[in-house]
Amino acid sequence: MKKFRIEVKWGILFFLSGLAWMTLEKNLGWHDRLIEQHATYTLLYAPIAILIYVFALLEKRRKTYSGRMSYIQGLLSGLVLTLIVVLLTPLSQYISHSMISPTYFSNVIQLTVNSGKMTLVEAEGYFNLMNYITQSFLFAAVMGVLTTAVVMIFLRSSLKVELPE
Repeated sequence: MKKFRIEVKWGILFFLSGLAWMTLEKNLGWHDRLIEQHATYTLLYAPIAILIYVFALLEKRRKTYSGRMSYIQGLLSGLVLTLIVVLLTPLSQYISHSMISPTYFSNVIQLTVNSGKMTLVEAEGYFNLMNYITQSFLFAAVMGVLTTAVVMIFLRSSLKVELPE
């Protein structure tokens, strides 16, 4: 486990930043009176999520690989970080929707039904904790892999291999 201490640390920081962001969204009214803008405003979290991956991979490069990390080494580190984020996703969704914003689902269901986008049955089937856990689980996995793959293009070190003559 010591080998992945950096990934665990940043995975927990990712989890905590997500909860802080949900608290901010709730306090700014994006889960009730301004819920119609929620889908747009929630995208503002993306740069924070990307920065967490960047900082995690920079720390891994600095502390584990003495400042020289290959693309594959960084990719593996990012995959471990992504696994930790994915494993914490159900807990994050549970805390977000049962403690931070317990009325979010009823509010978004009401908005969706009132706007005619879904029937009540469709909205209730879509906007619920289990569906959000599933969606977040998949989204965290895909975005974690993509973020790592792109970030490592910029953070990798070219390691020259000397061939014997």
